[in-house]
Amino acid sequence: MEEKQLKTAHKLQMTDRETGSITGVKDVVAFDDGEISLITSAGMLTIKGSELHVTRLDLDKQEVDIAGQVDSLVYSQGTVLKSKGGDGMLKRLFK
Repeated sequence: MEEKQLKTAHKLQMTDRETGSITGVKDVVAFDDGEISLITSAGMLTIKGSELHVTRLDLDKQEVDIAGQVDSLVYSQGTVLKSKGGDGMLKRLFK
């Protein structure tokens, strides 16, 4: 039987600019308490604010939950340099 590759639609749901749920996330590029950068099926998403946290990350399901004070959400189509083999952020940090 032929396997179908599931493509998760990109969806962003924000509540009171303090918590959010994002689907269609392919990779987490960087995060700290002031900025979270994600590669999504809709392009690069940069979230800026204060006291930002990634509260749940499931790249198999392409889902991320965030918390903190969100000041801006910016999409761009820029490319991100990735190491060979498509390693994720954590693997790149420890090479």
